[in-house]
Amino acid sequence: MTDANTETVTPPTDEELREALRGVEDPELHMSIVDLGLVYGVEIDEDQRVTVDMTLTSPACPVGPMLQGLIFHKLQQMEGVEDVEVNLVWNPPWDPRTMASDDIKIALGIW
Repeated sequence: MTDANTETVTPPTDEELREALRGVEDPELHMSIVDLGLVYGVEIDEDQRVTVDMTLTSPACPVGPMLQGLIFHKLQQMEGVEDVEVNLVWNPPWDPRTMASDDIKIALGIW
């Protein structure tokens, strides 16, 4: 017998997850971490566990743990997400000239 109140929730797509992360800003630059090119990968598996691979503007960036927490909480609130893991990676090293969006390059004066 199935419970009529039980709904199957469709997990978000990788693109929907990335779009949600667009709202997370680097607290020093006040720019989207996605547009800055700091998010290298976002995936959700069949168990609705999200893995985010990201970097920081520098290895000594003091806001790394805060950004990881913001990402965790932002994605954990999404319907269809059971768990979130945020990995800091350093390869390739972040380079705004090649990884940031055109709007961010203009804002940072990179051209």
